[in-house]
Amino acid sequence: MAKNSKKQIKKDEKKIINELSKNSNKSINKIAKSCNFSRQKVWRIIKNLEKNDTIWGYTAVINEEKLDKKGYFVLIKRTNQPITKNLLNAIIERKMEEKAKKTDVQIISSNYTNGAFDWVICFEADNIKNAKRFCEGLAKEFSGFLKELHLLDKMFSVKKCGIHNPNVGNLADMFDV
Repeated sequence: MAKNSKKQIKKDEKKIINELSKNSNKSINKIAKSCNFSRQKVWRIIKNLEKNDTIWGYTAVINEEKLDKKGYFVLIKRTNQPITKNLLNAIIERKMEEKAKKTDVQIISSNYTNGAFDWVICFEADNIKNAKRFCEGLAKEFSGFLKELHLLDKMFSVKKCGIHNPNVGNLADMFDV
């Protein structure tokens, strides 16, 4: 097989993405060693992945409890009302994040979904009061377009951003077993 075939390039990219998924803070030298590639090859592939938006960015996996934060999910079901261009632009321009900051909420992920709910937002807040205030703001902002909105209080993260919680043993505290 040719060294630069599309199939081989995809395979090499997957190796590097796998290493970055385990630890995005890993040095290029360590990734190169793990993948058995040259440092230059790893650097070039990462730059290409960033350039074509395969890699959007890098993040640290945070234990929100250490920052006196709580994790929440909001499950949203839309009405059959067609979405307006203004509302779609507000979503695209991330107006929701501006409103979240006003209620001391940090949006961790926001996902358009197929299934029982149309949108799932994962966020952190100082307390349930701020989480509810954020949800009330969503209901107001999307008035006429929301059929249901459910706020869930995250109890425990077993895995987050592809990383297993190092304190997974604490999960046993949640159950009387």
